[in-house]
Amino acid sequence: MPLLDPTLWQDGPTLTGGTAPVVEPATGRTLATLDLAAPADVAEAAVRAQAAQRDWARATHVERAAVLRRAGDLFAAHADELRDWLVRESGSIPGKADFELHVAAQECYEAAALASRPAGQVLPSEAPRLSYTRRVPAGVVGVVAPFNAPLILSIRSVAPALALGNAVLLKPDRRTAVCGGFALAAVFAAAGLPAGLLHVLPGGAATGAAVVADPRVRVVSFTGSTAAGRSVGELAGRHLKRAHLELGGNLALVVLADADVEAAVAQASWGSFFHQGQICMTAGRHLVHASLYDEYVERLAARADALVVGDPYRERVHLGPLLDAAQLERVRRLVEESVERGAKLVAGGTHEGLFHRPTVLAAVSDDTPAYTEEVFGPVAPVRSFTTEEEAVELAAAGPYGLSLGIVTRDAAHGLELAERIPTGIAHVNDQTVNDEAVAPFGGVGVSGTGARFGGEANLDAFTELRWTTLRRTPPGHPF
Repeated sequence: MPLLDPTLWQDGPTLTGGTAPVVEPATGRTLATLDLAAPADVAEAAVRAQAAQRDWARATHVERAAVLRRAGDLFAAHADELRDWLVRESGSIPGKADFELHVAAQECYEAAALASRPAGQVLPSEAPRLSYTRRVPAGVVGVVAPFNAPLILSIRSVAPALALGNAVLLKPDRRTAVCGGFALAAVFAAAGLPAGLLHVLPGGAATGAAVVADPRVRVVSFTGSTAAGRSVGELAGRHLKRAHLELGGNLALVVLADADVEAAVAQASWGSFFHQGQICMTAGRHLVHASLYDEYVERLAARADALVVGDPYRERVHLGPLLDAAQLERVRRLVEESVERGAKLVAGGTHEGLFHRPTVLAAVSDDTPAYTEEVFGPVAPVRSFTTEEEAVELAAAGPYGLSLGIVTRDAAHGLELAERIPTGIAHVNDQTVNDEAVAPFGGVGVSGTGARFGGEANLDAFTELRWTTLRRTPPGHPF
């Protein structure tokens, strides 16, 4: 039996929010049908999760870690099946799907190590008592994940939350509910996770709001657009609960005057066109020294024209389809408006169905929509600068602050320059799209609430720090 048997997707109470097709973007075919969660289903799941979490929190770190390690092994053992779902449901090329599977396994292994981290520290005290802190599970964690890297952006919260003794309500985007939701549930069930600890609740905005607002959910981990993140943060604040927000980006790739142009273009192409540009870390603003600008634009356009766009399940391609018609319309509109306002279209700008050509725009400015907004499509706007002070000003402009790339032959100087540009992540001699399970991940500004994923950040994200004291005998009244 395959790991993702559709008859087992709803392994729990029946969801009552209607049904939705699982659609393959490349062909429009329906791959399966899934049940959706209504807000009332969220409340029932939260009750079950809270009950199951009490026993899970009392499980030894050895037991929890073993489940996480087995889950990591299962992502590798079932890679062929899971890869096909990532390719067909989310429009990923196989290489991108393999990257997601690798990161998913690593997230599980890193989470397994979290289970045995020191839980607190002994504190000095003025009184004759033992005083110490201890990390305890938050309880029930709500995870709201997007469509673009559905497996990674779910597992990076689900795995550490479970490892640290929590239960999880997972609301994947309903367009990628299999590889962003039910795939995780199937893996963890096979890994021996006790029933009731992980609930997959695909649905729309009302379902997500119910996850955030439910009183049994104490921590919310949200990845998505800045606009949606604002709503999640406001709702969580109203209910006095923590919300960890990883939001959008419009990121700068800075190419200094001493850079190797061909190497820079190779990085730039990956940074802008990987997964059709549907990545929060996509390089959305190429800032190139004026002395290299013309050559850079010409080489980037040539590379864009050479990339193959098509069905990633049936052909060898560099780019697959955009997820749906709404995504396509946004990209098409921003490119069209940018050209109307003076940008020069030097590559791409066309589409067939959901397959949009990788696009290069030159002569962009602050009036170019595709330069100032997050496109979430395969579009590379290129702008020149003459001084490093101007480069810093341009890179730091705008509200986003997720990731930064700097290309230079002088790596030490690149590092110095990165210190002047506020972002949550910075890469010297690399493009903006990078992710590792061991590294903290998060942005500043409207890109999110800082590093809330990866390594030590997960301890802060998914536990509460409790202060405890112990006396041999109760003290008398102090005054």
